[in-house]
Amino acid sequence: VSYQRLLLKKKTLSSNRMQQLYSIGFNWDPCDHFWNEKFNQLRAFHAQNGHCNVPQNDEQTKDLAKWVSYQRLLFNTKTLSSNCIQQLNSTDINWHLCYHSWNEKFNQLCAFKAQSGHCCVSQNDVQNTSLAAWIRQQRVSYKK
Repeated sequence: VSYQRLLLKKKTLSSNRMQQLYSIGFNWDPCDHFWNEKFNQLRAFHAQNGHCNVPQNDEQTKDLAKWVSYQRLLFNTKTLSSNCIQQLNSTDINWHLCYHSWNEKFNQLCAFKAQSGHCCVSQNDVQNTSLAAWIRQQRVSYKK
């Protein structure tokens, strides 16, 4: 298999053999196959959940989450192909997850303020523990 791929790259694979391999759906680039497989998993995840923020702490989605993180890294270092970017953009992927997370917490704080009339979320508030932790972090960052 590797030898056939090598012959194709060197342009020494006969057209007859190339046709035969194409006719059975031969995978010329295993990396492309892996990428497409993960991309299809991401599309299924998006269809089911309405977003592409795959949880890393879920055993069932752990591998997909790692792949998505790696795609974000490649995007942010400008090493992801334009074709891959275009395909991932079709899923409404959020390239900068930290900004999304910050905006999400900010919107939660706005909703809390609209309901309670203040922004002092108690650390003892069981329903808003993550919001209280986020506010604490914002205050620490502000003091630096």
